[in-house]
Amino acid sequence: MHVNGKVALVTGGAQGIGRAFVQALLGKGAKVALLDRNSEAGQESKAALDEQFEAQRTLFIQCDVTEPEQLKGAFKKVIEHFGRLDIVVNNAGVNNEKDWESTIQVNLTSVIRGTYLGIEYMKKGNGGDGGVIINISSLAGLMPAAFQPVYCATKHGVIGFTRSIALAANMENYGVRLNTICPGFVNTPILQSIDKEENMGQYYSYKDEIKNMMQFYGVMDPSIIAEGLITIIEDDTLNGEVMKITASQGIHFHQYGQTPFTSSKR
Repeated sequence: MHVNGKVALVTGGAQGIGRAFVQALLGKGAKVALLDRNSEAGQESKAALDEQFEAQRTLFIQCDVTEPEQLKGAFKKVIEHFGRLDIVVNNAGVNNEKDWESTIQVNLTSVIRGTYLGIEYMKKGNGGDGGVIINISSLAGLMPAAFQPVYCATKHGVIGFTRSIALAANMENYGVRLNTICPGFVNTPILQSIDKEENMGQYYSYKDEIKNMMQFYGVMDPSIIAEGLITIIEDDTLNGEVMKITASQGIHFHQYGQTPFTSSKR
């Protein structure tokens, strides 16, 4: 898929990796809707982007992805504003082991809901032109994370859900591809949350161990993750893939031993 002229929706788009995604998509000629619950950060991002790109190419929508009606309304607004939707990036995420229910709501439930909304608007049988959905997981979705068990569970869930729905979308000929990106440590506000007791809860005392891990594995700039996003969008052969991005190996794909069973379309 050529990014130029396409319409993208990015959740958590005002800061961190989401902001880098928006920047990269605009740089490739897309029109982009940034969704974020932080109104101030969203308006600041929009203003900064307007200095670089035509103002009509971006739209900021304040949206709490954990509120189903808000998320539905935001998708509807994007279609009404830009007239179409081609790319959905379910990126909004939190790290909160203390309020772990909210971590599940943001990191997994809203990703599932955003995926279903994206499919609904983009699938070919429904008047859409097809498209791409990228769900952001983490290396913690592929291995255990001792001091972030709930965060880890949500990120495993994102991978399992996305790989499964990618198979279903293919069998149903939706014309929608779905893939996952699993970054290692990235220099974002989420990374700073490990220093806060209100985020880490009972695991707060292990913050130095996590910092040692960060030093060992290295911390990446969000722009590297945005490169991975563009790669997935532009390569039409990728569906159900899990892209890993690490400081040591850069962009590469996770290899699974067994191909999952798929029945022919009924």
